[in-house]
Amino acid sequence: MTNSKDLILKLKEVKERDHLSLGDIETRTEENGEHVSKTTLSRVFSEGSEDIQFKFESTLKPIANALLDIDTIEEDDDLDTQGLKLMLKLKADKIKELEAALDHEKVKHHEKIEKEREQSRRSIEFLKEQIQFKDKRIDFLLEAVFEKDKQHKEMLEKLLKCQHCPNNE
Repeated sequence: MTNSKDLILKLKEVKERDHLSLGDIETRTEENGEHVSKTTLSRVFSEGSEDIQFKFESTLKPIANALLDIDTIEEDDDLDTQGLKLMLKLKADKIKELEAALDHEKVKHHEKIEKEREQSRRSIEFLKEQIQFKDKRIDFLLEAVFEKDKQHKEMLEKLLKCQHCPNNE
């Protein structure tokens, strides 16, 4: 891919060659339906800016579109300009391709998460049903224990009251 340093140097060269002001460049970017602020333009065209890393898509590409018309490679462009335009175009295409792949991966990831959520919901519902079943079973067993306890108390009372038992006389 293209080197940002080469691109910035080429942009500075075109600016000087065509005697463009930052306002002219800002106007050209807006005519292309893009916007780069004067502050950003002054940073790009400042001395030593070729050693600074700028975001390609939001900063360098709109300026290159305005100054180099990277969408059309013309025969009267010198080889460096033709190569630079081609590299910029390839870089822009690669960015679009990667963004599309990223969007596809996001969709797949969201689908996977949604499936996992649905599976978790089903598991939670199943566990709630199991807890309700367990609670009913515990209630049933407690009732059985209380009934047996009642029966044992009644039998004990009968035994204590029994006149035929040797201890009750």
